[in-house]
This record gives sequence, C-alpha cells and structure tokens, in this order.
Amino acid sequence: MILLTFNITNNRSDFEKNYDLTDEEILKITEQNTSSILRTLENNNVLATFFVEVSIVEKLKPLIKKIIGKGHEIAFYNENSSLLEIETAKGSIEENINKIIRGIRQKEVSLSIEELKKLEFTYISNIENADILFPFKRLKRSTQILQKSGLSIIPESISPYSQIPYNDFVFQALPLQYYKSMVLETMKNDDFVLVYINSWQFTNFGKFHFKIPFYRKYNSGRKMDDKLENFLRWINDENLAFSRMKDFIF
Repeated sequence: MILLTFNITNNRSDFEKNYDLTDEEILKITEQNTSSILRTLENNNVLATFFVEVSIVEKLKPLIKKIIGKGHEIAFYNENSSLLEIETAKGSIEENINKIIRGIRQKEVSLSIEELKKLEFTYISNIENADILFPFKRLKRSTQILQKSGLSIIPESISPYSQIPYNDFVFQALPLQYYKSMVLETMKNDDFVLVYINSWQFTNFGKFHFKIPFYRKYNSGRKMDDKLENFLRWINDENLAFSRMKDFIF
C-alpha cells in the first residue's frame, strides 16, 4: 500500500538580497502550490493525506474545504504550536468541514502521546530532518506501526535493501527510476510505503527568491510537478494500491 502525503507549510526561509515577500504573498504561494498538487492528483485519480501546518489552518479554510471536496484527508502538521493552539485549530476546522481530524505529524516539536490523545487524535506520523547528507544515511529501525495508549504511531518508511528513507528530499533528488525500484522492493517486504512531500518544494525559486540551499532548488518547481505526475501515472500503470492514512489505519 502506498500512503502518499503532503505537508502544507509556508516557506519560512529568508530571502535573497533586496528581495522580500509579505506573509500574505507567501501564503498565496502555498495555496498555488497546493492547488497544483490537487490537479495532479485529480488527473491520476489518486487520493492522499494533506498535513496542514497548525498556524495557517485558519487562513486556509477555503483551500481545506477544496481538499476535502476532492476526497482527500486533512490532518495537522505541528511545527511549533502549543497544545491549546492545536486544540483550538482542531475544533475550528472540524466544525468547518464537518469531519474529524484524526492525524497529526511532528518534526522539530514533539508533544507527548498522552497530550495528543486528550485532543482525540488517533494516529501520529512523525518525521525527521532531511539535510543534504541525512537522506542517504543507511538507517536500521522498525517500520512497523506501533500502538501506544490507544494511538497508532506510524514510522517513516525505509527501503529494506538500500536503507534509504522515504523523506521529502529523497523524492526530489533521486532519479525517478531508482525511486520506483525502491517502492517496489519495499512493498514486497512491508505493509506500506509512506511517502511525504512538502508543498514548498513546488515553488518556482527562479521567480520567488527564497534563500535556500542550492540542493533544495534542484528539481523544484515545475520539475517537481512533472516528477509527481510521472510517479502517479506509474502507480496506476502498475496497478499499485494507495490509501489515505486514516483508511489504512482503520
């Protein structure tokens, strides 16, 4: 099973010299990138889970309704929000879309399982930092879903032979043919392959001058659009199963 997920976050990088964008302009880029992802998913009839960063969910209510309307799942991505801020956002969005937010993803900040259970989340999907070296380190850890205090803890996927993790940078940097081979070998050994990509990776950095490392600009923007399109077309050609996170867990 392929679990395709997207982190919907604003690009928080600094800007190149003599260049600047307002918060509203940055949010608009995030909306445009997400709309592009939605079109690609719709073209290929693939459903995904969108982890929306807590601090911007209120500003993205129309976009969130659009995502739900296309049949995708909405979950939360917590960068640095407090438990109260998450609780407030969860109540507001659930009322807006008339659906329960079941999942949350964390990276830098890690709220406890007990705290998240109180907010009635049912699964946690934590991810790790990915710099130019980390994605290609050989890792050995469990890729089995764990049950703790009634919550499902979903780990990042790792290719069983190459030991390369399926993080956002790996999808962007690896040749697609090699990435496809990773997916096939993983599906022979594990119940699922968890793929995650960031919305900001679809930004046209030639037009919007964020100050980011050169390797993060590689294959970004339109090239990411094309790569995602080709990946999804391959999933369908190979008749590979895919699922939203909540459907797979429950």
